[in-house]
Amino acid sequence: MRGYLIPLMAGLVLAASAFMPWVNVGDLSLRGFPDLTALWVMGLGLLAAVLAVLSMITRKNSRHPLLLVGLVAFGIMLLSWEVVPQSVAKRVLTRSQAIAIVERTPMGEGPRAFAGSGIYAGLVASSIITGFGLTIVVRRVARPYVEVDPNDDV
Repeated sequence: MRGYLIPLMAGLVLAASAFMPWVNVGDLSLRGFPDLTALWVMGLGLLAAVLAVLSMITRKNSRHPLLLVGLVAFGIMLLSWEVVPQSVAKRVLTRSQAIAIVERTPMGEGPRAFAGSGIYAGLVASSIITGFGLTIVVRRVARPYVEVDPNDDV
């Protein structure tokens, strides 16, 4: 049951990634938290951590739900990695063009937006949770649930 420390830590990192910078624009970094996507990621990370703790306490297997949580979190993070920096770059370009029109200056290119450390941490954490959940599919365990031994010291 000590193996469930892996999804516990990955779930906590996934939840913490919602508060890390998701997009870097020049010197400015934008956190993911106020956004709805980050709330989903935080909730899925906490759910993975709770499932891992419950598995350690009850000695029951929860790899199927962890696989589902990991896949959903990975999908959200992958889409965020593709969409969020482009969306922020378009907003920054629109703002810089509006400022150039108001100030009657020539329009230039806006600063480039890059994915931040929060998206990368979320991708890695959700990959770990998904990989841990996949172990029950790949391994094909004969008994997916642990039998309670009356001689255990718990």
